[in-house]
Amino acid sequence: MSTATATASPAATDTAPPPRRRTKRRYGPGTLTVATWIVAILFVFPLLWMILTAFKQENDAYTDPPKLFFSPTFDQISNVLNSGFLPYLGNSAFVTVISTLLVLLLGIPAAYALSLAPVKGTKNALGFFLSTKMLPIVAAIIPLYVISQNTNLLDTVWALIILYTAMNLPLAIWMMRSFFLEVPGEMIEAARIDGANLPTLLRKIIMPVVAPGIAATALICVIFSWTEFFYAVNLTAARAGTVPVFLVGFITSEGLYWAQLSAAALLASLPVMIVGWIAQNHLVRGLSMGAVK
Repeated sequence: MSTATATASPAATDTAPPPRRRTKRRYGPGTLTVATWIVAILFVFPLLWMILTAFKQENDAYTDPPKLFFSPTFDQISNVLNSGFLPYLGNSAFVTVISTLLVLLLGIPAAYALSLAPVKGTKNALGFFLSTKMLPIVAAIIPLYVISQNTNLLDTVWALIILYTAMNLPLAIWMMRSFFLEVPGEMIEAARIDGANLPTLLRKIIMPVVAPGIAATALICVIFSWTEFFYAVNLTAARAGTVPVFLVGFITSEGLYWAQLSAAALLASLPVMIVGWIAQNHLVRGLSMGAVK
């Protein structure tokens, strides 16, 4: 009996089912797509709500719960345009365009020199550019106000142009330097052997390669200049106010006019959204330069 039991136990052991392994659940592309849409809707929802509110009457904008179905109207947009919005829009457009052009005019040669023609002390220069972004704006507003007043630049667009150029130039140099580093050295050497001077080298060889990166840098400078508020509200009054300063006028002692404020915010956002939509391909290509070697 003991022998039979001993011989049967190995057979029973051999026929026992193997232990089950826990299988990891793999999320398919459908799950990732749904998650991406949810995140996108959460980010875009405030913008969509602003657009809906811009086409409401003031009494419809204050309802609780909010109205999703209403009779759209252009009264709020018309009121914003008739309340002096266009001069502020013109000031913002002029300051943004001129300051961005100055940033590119000064930043492209600097980025070339710091990337493709470095000299002794290049790292110190890069550190200095970066250190200028570490000063809080509040700490510099009083000296800037006194300087603007003594130079007759107070409440002028030129004061904002100078400040926005100085504000965006360090970031632009750092960004464009990384794009210039992606230019193959063989192309530059071949152009120099063919006798190309520096202006020709920049215009015909380097610029076509780094054009997407420059477009991305320009778009970021446009966004920063268009949405800047602190300098504009402290250094301008009646003649050189920009769009962010205009939006503050809807904050009154009586409360907020949500429909008018949404309409003004929509009109203020449209230029940047249009520019971003036009330059979206260059923006994606520029921001992805150097990501894949």
